[in-house]
Amino acid sequence: MSTQKIALSGTMAQANKQGFGRWFATKGWRHLIAIAATIFSIFPLLYVLSAALNPTGTMAGASTMFTEFGLGNFQELFANQERPFGRWFVNTLVIGTITSVATVFLGALAAYAFSRMRFSGRRVGLLTLLLLQMFPQLLTVVAIFLLLNFIGDIIPSLGLGSQLGLIMVYLGGALGVNTYLMYGFFNTVPMSLDESARIDGASHVQVFFRIIMPLVTPILAVVGLLVFIGISSEFVIASVVLTDPESQTLAVGLYSYVAQQRSENWGVFAAGAVLAAVPVMALFLFLQRYITSGLTAGGVKG
Repeated sequence: MSTQKIALSGTMAQANKQGFGRWFATKGWRHLIAIAATIFSIFPLLYVLSAALNPTGTMAGASTMFTEFGLGNFQELFANQERPFGRWFVNTLVIGTITSVATVFLGALAAYAFSRMRFSGRRVGLLTLLLLQMFPQLLTVVAIFLLLNFIGDIIPSLGLGSQLGLIMVYLGGALGVNTYLMYGFFNTVPMSLDESARIDGASHVQVFFRIIMPLVTPILAVVGLLVFIGISSEFVIASVVLTDPESQTLAVGLYSYVAQQRSENWGVFAAGAVLAAVPVMALFLFLQRYITSGLTAGGVKG
């Protein structure tokens, strides 16, 4: 009887081993890769949060995380009158919001024109947009500086040191790639919807706002989110255009905490980085439902 029990237990163990091996070969390795990728992604975030809560103000010499807790770095961040963090935060929200909304609206208008209308120079325009994506805006920093310096002598509100001038620069760099991106999504909307609306007497404006825009909500949300994220973290062009500390963005202002070699304050810098990530996270959570609902609705659309 004992021999039968031993044989039965051995058979079950072998079956379990074979079942685990089959599961790991088909699905288990995916879970392992997902866990490793999650740890790899979360570790830098936890390290920055630990530095923000560390009252010693050090980041490079810390060998362990979350050993000390304190809100001194956050208090110093708002108490420094020479570095107005609150003003930087508002400037980033204003510049990012205006640029995102304007990019989505103007890019959608251009994408609708390229997708639905046939006019002279259409193919050349699309090819130009495609070529513009190959050259990053960073290559034009010198040209942007000279151009804004010249424009500032004529229209001071658009010259160096103005947030409106920086918004115009951002729009010029974002419209090309985003217009081409939205153009491809607009092509997935059937032309029969436009034709049916025109038969009923709708104009291009009515077709654009009442039919096309609700159907392309996912790409509008994605473009708006990407533009806002890019502007929130952009440093080089903002540091060239914005010279007054009162008009600077978070990326430029926070750099002043670690710019000098012997007076770095990584704790305050980390605290500012944590707070700077809040608007991006909030916007992502707000737009996530539009992206998800749009994709699921498009999947069942006939």
